[in-house]
Amino acid sequence: MSLYASAVKRPIMTTLCFVAVAILGLFSLSTLPIDLYPDVETNTIMVMTTYQGASAQDIEQNVTRPLENALNAVNDLKHITSKSRENISLITLEFEYGKDIDVLTNDVRDKLDMVNSALPDNSETPIIFKFSSDMVPIVMLSVQADESMPGLYKILDDGVVNPLARISGVGSVSISGAPKREIHVYVDPHRLEAYNLSIETISQIIAAENRNIPGGSFDIGSDTYSLRVQGEFTSADQMKKIVVGSRDGRNIYLSDVARVDDSLEERAQETFNDGRRGAMIVIQKQSGANSVEISNQVLKMLPSLQRRLPSDVKLDIIVDTSDNIRNTIDSLVETVLYALLFVIIVVFAFLGRWRATLIITITIPISLIASFIYLALTGNSLNIVSLSALSISIGMVVDDAIVVLENVTTHIERGADPKQAAINGTNEVAVSVVASTLTLIAVFFPLTLVTGMTGVLFRQLGWMVTIMMIISTVCALSLTPMLCSQLLRKDNKHGKIYTLLFSPVNRGLDAFDNGYGRLLGKVVSHKTVTVLVCIGIFIGSLWLVRRVGTEFFPTADDGRLRVNLELPIGTRVEIAKETTARLAKEWRDKYPEIKVLNYTTGQASSDNVFGSLSDNGSHIVSMNVRLSDPGDRERKITEIAAMMRKDLEHYPEFSKYQVNVGGMGGMGGQSTIDYEIYGYDFAETDSVAQRLVRVLRGIKGAADVRVSRSDYQPEYQVDFDREKLAMYGLNLQTAATYLRNRINGALSSQFREDGEEYDIKVMYAPEHRTSLEDIENILLYSPQGNSVRVKDVGKVVERFTPPTIERKDRERIITVSTVADGVPMSRIVDESQKAIDNMDIPVGINIQLAGSYEDQQDSFRDLLTLALLIIILVYIVMAAQFESYTYPGIIMTSLLFAFSGVFIMLYITGHNLNVMSLIGAIMLIGIVVKNGIVLIDYISLNRERGMSIRRAVIDGGRSRLRPVVMTTLTTILGMVPMAVGTGQGSEMWRPMGVAVIGGLTFSTILTLLFVPTLYCIFAYVGVKNQRRKLRKAKAKAATAK
Repeated sequence: MSLYASAVKRPIMTTLCFVAVAILGLFSLSTLPIDLYPDVETNTIMVMTTYQGASAQDIEQNVTRPLENALNAVNDLKHITSKSRENISLITLEFEYGKDIDVLTNDVRDKLDMVNSALPDNSETPIIFKFSSDMVPIVMLSVQADESMPGLYKILDDGVVNPLARISGVGSVSISGAPKREIHVYVDPHRLEAYNLSIETISQIIAAENRNIPGGSFDIGSDTYSLRVQGEFTSADQMKKIVVGSRDGRNIYLSDVARVDDSLEERAQETFNDGRRGAMIVIQKQSGANSVEISNQVLKMLPSLQRRLPSDVKLDIIVDTSDNIRNTIDSLVETVLYALLFVIIVVFAFLGRWRATLIITITIPISLIASFIYLALTGNSLNIVSLSALSISIGMVVDDAIVVLENVTTHIERGADPKQAAINGTNEVAVSVVASTLTLIAVFFPLTLVTGMTGVLFRQLGWMVTIMMIISTVCALSLTPMLCSQLLRKDNKHGKIYTLLFSPVNRGLDAFDNGYGRLLGKVVSHKTVTVLVCIGIFIGSLWLVRRVGTEFFPTADDGRLRVNLELPIGTRVEIAKETTARLAKEWRDKYPEIKVLNYTTGQASSDNVFGSLSDNGSHIVSMNVRLSDPGDRERKITEIAAMMRKDLEHYPEFSKYQVNVGGMGGMGGQSTIDYEIYGYDFAETDSVAQRLVRVLRGIKGAADVRVSRSDYQPEYQVDFDREKLAMYGLNLQTAATYLRNRINGALSSQFREDGEEYDIKVMYAPEHRTSLEDIENILLYSPQGNSVRVKDVGKVVERFTPPTIERKDRERIITVSTVADGVPMSRIVDESQKAIDNMDIPVGINIQLAGSYEDQQDSFRDLLTLALLIIILVYIVMAAQFESYTYPGIIMTSLLFAFSGVFIMLYITGHNLNVMSLIGAIMLIGIVVKNGIVLIDYISLNRERGMSIRRAVIDGGRSRLRPVVMTTLTTILGMVPMAVGTGQGSEMWRPMGVAVIGGLTFSTILTLLFVPTLYCIFAYVGVKNQRRKLRKAKAKAATAK
């Protein structure tokens, strides 16, 4: 017994099966975490190696190159890039997307173990950083403070960080921009010299005095006591009384040669929020945790945390990614509901029966809800990809049910019993329904096989649509016939309201059928003209392919801007602060859309790993700007960013600047084009880079043109005379350590208070290290106690050191990057490529394109390969269904017009061709072919019933017109909310909606005329061939007689 016969005969069992699916789906939905994107396992590993005292060139030669050579052998490696700067080597390994990052990390660790022995003796063991999407902060809080600034780090650590870290799902909470407390022992060098003391001696004495030492245990009577010497300082003032030496029988106290300053670390990153000094708290989540839930918990906890803090400390939100997630998800849910409403209206308008509409409508929620079971079982989240899959599918899941219901209704109208009509009607179209579903599965299932970033993102889309299509087919072949047999009536009596409302609609639809029949008659009579006109339209549309620009992803407005500013290298941090404060004030006055403006400047301390990995320094400023929600402002984020770039042109203090529109790397942010210049010689590559900068600045729409290589850095170097050092019993390392201890400070000990530890540093007082004379007069002590000044054993000279040395794929590189602002990325690439071709580039130097452009090329290549695979699969499915090589070919000609429609619509609406619109075009392969299958299937049925070719085509076209137009309209109207959406995140999906609507509208109109015409041509040729064969056979038979 067939599936539909069983379903019709056992309605209760059928109903309860689908109710169980719905309950399971809703339960799964309640357990799903909410996120913006699917859990994208990033493809980056970073290796950091420190080698104190080495210059950028030493680091490149002795650390970076040996490591690169070893790491180049790691599997699935896409690119290896490195930065060699003073004291540190940073190597970034970029792998193909979708590979297991844990396995790759172990592979990297093995390679590092093999090469460790080849590194310099004084270099530290390389540290591996594994980056993941969880490292992106989900909430960033700003902190403002006045009087509490000196103790802010501890206040925040105790009062904010610890409570937030206890929230379920929070991975880490870190404080940035709040300087730590530090005890400075500022020494007077003249007094030190007078008392014959050194910083090293004082540092050792402080360390020896600041100790708690256990003295063991001893017995008194029947009790055992432990003995301890408590020597740790309980206050910084106690240190002043330490005896550091004696002179003429009198003790010399620390206060005689130094002052003790209990303050903050000298050179630290500082954060300013809305013009006031403060700090920043960064909250990251654990892998797989629910971002929205964590954010809700943080926001709920903020008022109670605020009450515990001193009155001058104010907490505010800089970034709350869940806000963006919530708004984007809400706008997509709205899109899904609108799509649902439009589909119901179309079905009701065409069928004119509320019972029939109800039968179709029930299919939608069951198919959609069932997909949540897949998400729950595979540990996925509810995100914009899964929700867009629902929006895409709404118009398609009803198609099968419409075909079945329409046929069953025809049987009932002919007088059949509803139960029998449900079985026979479904039986007639079952093969066609399964075949058309298989063509859609052939489109969406290969999406799960795509590699690269596109594959990581759209794998979920492929699985979800495939599952929904299978469920909707099962519904159409079981639930729909069962509901038809129960709800549809043989004699459908209509009331006055129905007659009043639907008589005009029915007359209109009948006139539409008849008009199409007449048009089809004319078209079939003028086959050559029809074919030539259609081919002409297709060739004409090819002209638009060059007119439509390309980009990687559309720019999304998430209300966040990141601004990176650089002053000339070596600029004092005070100047950076003053200039940025002026800029921040101007922007706050000029842009009322700014809600929060936060910036950080200064050198990150060595224990701030996150700060060390990103560019930092006294001349570098990092700024975060949060704008009001897109719906609450008139100006787009890209407009504001363009105006900010114009403002920065009037600040000559900034040598470089970059305004980044928010988004996750290439996704959602503005497209960046990187021109990578490979070559060993600094002077030659610098020259090519500057010429390229001039070219890019002359191209309209190329904004934020930057060169990656920093300016040469001025610094003072001490050239020691090794012979003179040896005469005084010194060596280079000892002399360099003496210098470092006096300028940077010798770490003596730790001061403990309330469970926290603070560094005690001994160094020259600030006023004694402000000139070259101060450095030249520093005293160096030999092991025998003899002293000599720096100027007697060496000289201080000013030099310019090479900047950070960047390498990619084991070659030196300099990168010129630009942002596509308001123009397609392809236009900038084309214009710049013409200029590069005309440039006189020295031998051994070559320029390559990278950045978003490289990602776009990779994704387009993957998607075009996928499209080819899908077309082959769809052809195989159709050839198997029709048992013919010709019919699938006829149907697939409609794809040409679908792609024409995509480019025409993109051109009219001003959208670019990007990953989203390409996925829309690929989806069309299945949807467009589905219409052709329904049409050709019915025409073939008419031929089998004995009709002539012309009659079969016109009659088949007329009877299948309504289902074709109806399924097309449901898909188009299902996409309309996506194509015209204005909610947050809608920019991402708009090109896809536009591409599907354009392609489907255009192809459906031409399919209804071109496919029947082509069928006639091939059918007539087939008949002629058969007649010729028959005549030959007869002639053979006649000659044989």
